[in-house]
Amino acid sequence: MSSQPQPIPQHVAIIMDGNGRWAKARGEERLFGHAAGVASVIRSVEAALAHGVQVLTLYSFSTENWKRPDSEVNGLMRLFVEVIRGHIDLFRRQGVRLRFIGRRDRLPAALVETMDWILAETASFDRLTLVIALDYGGRDELLRAARKLAEEVQSGHLESGAIDEALMSSTLDTAGLPDPELMIRSSGELRTSNFLPWQLAYAEIVVTPTLWPDFGEADFRAALNEFGRRQRRFGGL
Repeated sequence: MSSQPQPIPQHVAIIMDGNGRWAKARGEERLFGHAAGVASVIRSVEAALAHGVQVLTLYSFSTENWKRPDSEVNGLMRLFVEVIRGHIDLFRRQGVRLRFIGRRDRLPAALVETMDWILAETASFDRLTLVIALDYGGRDELLRAARKLAEEVQSGHLESGAIDEALMSSTLDTAGLPDPELMIRSSGELRTSNFLPWQLAYAEIVVTPTLWPDFGEADFRAALNEFGRRQRRFGGL
């Protein structure tokens, strides 16, 4: 009997939480935990590929994370560049296309340059779309989309009555992607933390007590199995 649940979610989103607590338990700085969490990112990418997931979205840095100490923020920005550039061979070999959601105007130039480079390098791949949420906040995304639609209405290019769910979805950072069917949060916290509020409206949520640096294929598979046991009625019977 196959161990894979049916159906497999087309899009899985993950809140990667617990790096700081993992590092603190080992007497290390928070950046040590963030660096250790990179291995969990790769394990999750490989698990998504193995189980046939088409889109994997990772909450990497939120609009609220700018409140953290400069040393941690700057270290994270350098880590993002290193991770993206350091795993290009994996992305090429496995056919992983990268995509980014969130703001760009506050990110360091070196990171933006790296983002543009990896987008071009992986644009033709289609086995898995890996979405990295960087300087992302759900409320910020909705505000940006609302302002864009308001400008279209004000300019006369759009009738307000034409704004429906499909148009709103196409104005968001995730335009063209299916909404996540499964959201996983590590470290046991029971919050969505301003992550994809529009897109997660009908997602199944699975919370694991595992801290992110310890998250592996077994945790990913367990979440898929839990998803497979859920009955998704979308308000019906």
